[in-house]
Amino acid sequence: MDFLKYQLKSVEKIPTKVWADAREGSKHVAQTIALSIRQRQQEGEHIVLGLATGSSPIQVYQELVRMHKEEGLSFKNVITFNLDEYYPMKPDAQQSYVRFMREYLFDHIDIKKENIHIPDGTLPIEQVEEYCRQYDKKIEILGGIDIQLLGIGRTGHIGFNEPGSWDTSDTRLVRLDALTRRDALKDFPSEEDVPYRAMTMGIRSILKAKAIHLLAWGQHKAEVVKRAVEDEITPSIPSSFLQKHPNTRFHVDTGAAECLTKYESPWLIGICNWDDDLICKAVIWLSQKVGKPILKLTSEDYNEHGLSDLTLEYAAAYEINIKIFNRLQHTITGWPGGKPNADDSTRPERAKPAKKRVIIFSPHPDDDVISMGGTFLRLVEQGHDVHVAYQTSGNIAVHDYDALRFVEFLQEYNDSGANNGFKDELDKKYKKILKFLNNKKSDEMDIAEVRSVKGLIRRGEARAGARFCGLNEDHIHFLDLPFYETGRTRKNPVGEDDVKIIVDLMEKIKPHQVFAAGDLADPHGTHRVCLDAIFMSFEKLKEESWIKDCWLWLYRGAWHEWSTHEIEMAVPISPEQLLKKRRAIFMHQSQKDRPPFPGNDEREFWQRAEDRNRESAHIYRKLGLAEYEAIEAFRRWKF
Repeated sequence: MDFLKYQLKSVEKIPTKVWADAREGSKHVAQTIALSIRQRQQEGEHIVLGLATGSSPIQVYQELVRMHKEEGLSFKNVITFNLDEYYPMKPDAQQSYVRFMREYLFDHIDIKKENIHIPDGTLPIEQVEEYCRQYDKKIEILGGIDIQLLGIGRTGHIGFNEPGSWDTSDTRLVRLDALTRRDALKDFPSEEDVPYRAMTMGIRSILKAKAIHLLAWGQHKAEVVKRAVEDEITPSIPSSFLQKHPNTRFHVDTGAAECLTKYESPWLIGICNWDDDLICKAVIWLSQKVGKPILKLTSEDYNEHGLSDLTLEYAAAYEINIKIFNRLQHTITGWPGGKPNADDSTRPERAKPAKKRVIIFSPHPDDDVISMGGTFLRLVEQGHDVHVAYQTSGNIAVHDYDALRFVEFLQEYNDSGANNGFKDELDKKYKKILKFLNNKKSDEMDIAEVRSVKGLIRRGEARAGARFCGLNEDHIHFLDLPFYETGRTRKNPVGEDDVKIIVDLMEKIKPHQVFAAGDLADPHGTHRVCLDAIFMSFEKLKEESWIKDCWLWLYRGAWHEWSTHEIEMAVPISPEQLLKKRRAIFMHQSQKDRPPFPGNDEREFWQRAEDRNRESAHIYRKLGLAEYEAIEAFRRWKF
């Protein structure tokens, strides 16, 4: 659905701009900041910026750096104050916000060092209170913050003002919420290494800024965005205090806007411009609201729940019910590659060619079986020429003790005399790896040799999973995209080298079908970058004759599932197939039980996948469709 078509009216208490994607929104915000910088330069005055860290502002900083390098934007008149810093935290630590800001902004522009202010995470605790008081005073002396950049945490925090914070709070030392610490785990070796405290600007400090831009990208931010901009002001959602600010704007993408009333149920706040997608969404919503199958909905149901204009303008309730029921029925298929010699006019996939060339792109080495393992198995069983391409090595998601176990095994195997030809050379490598792992500090990045071992562990697991699904070695591709190979959770932007690797594979196989992860709620961002690389590859290949017959299907499931009205292909999974999918996921032993980066879901990956697949089937059944054990869902991307 084109969300932007339905901005008729809103119940938002803070102006909220919805962008097609984070890149477009970030570019706009960066240009707004650049314009203000240049205006102050013309007036011979400085400008004070309040800066945020985390994933949300990264693309803003990248655009500012680009404008500095390509358009001559100078930062010599810019003074910055960062929102927060972990406590305690050394400035050169991998997770420090000093390092973050240098890496993404300060080291690439001409800002004066004396104009940079970031809370000092090394202070003795008895000095922190006075330091924080002076931090606010410095801002005040300089005339206050002109533009404040914010992100928003899933607790609703701004800065590190956690639930319970009031709008009278100044810069101070705070205790981090348990959910915030879990979300931060992606940047730390273990939960024990995540600090319990942080220094943060207070809400009162933030509200003194002349203009505020809050950024929220991704579906995992949708619920908290709604609560911040639509619900009442409350200390339990600290970002809701921004409703009091006269010049605040939220910038969100379509994922983060999903729960806003004007997109979730626009018929409740105004007359809609109905199209088939919006009608489908409304009917499903109504069916779930009243607890009836679609075919049992009555005119009274429509009238009593704000949908009377739909039945008046479009058709009678019965006709609408039939139309939407058939639409959903036609999404269901046991032939994800198309059913040969069948009428495909109402099927999600084409009947011809009967045997298709297929590429399944998997961002991490296990997303293929976690998110579409049942469909993967079915495509192979039905005789299609299936290839799987693992886009990244996934090496950071392996525990040190797993790497140590494998290295010790290899060392003992080597010591047994089975590999005398390279014994001395391998001994040197083993000793280097063992020495590093045994002395590794909590914030230390893995050396290249350790990353290689961890990558090989994940490669072996992926190969085992793909073989279990029926693939031969020549149909298993490890792309090891360069953007991922930083050794840290912070990745590089997608580049030409990444795109070329994907383009080369697609040109070699010339697929009729491509499956890719559209799971943009991935908290680590790798799915987003991997999908961008695929989109860019399709763009580069658009003039090729074969690409016109290549359909791109997006799957989800590891972190988030498609909403029912968005599903265009629903592949049923039997109990036996679900068990087989589980066994394929179990091939990824390093990700079993408790992987290094589990995200905010406490369940194991196989449990998340099965629960979501069963929930999809349950929703279909409640809408009045056939009952299945589980369903994997897909949406086609049309270029």
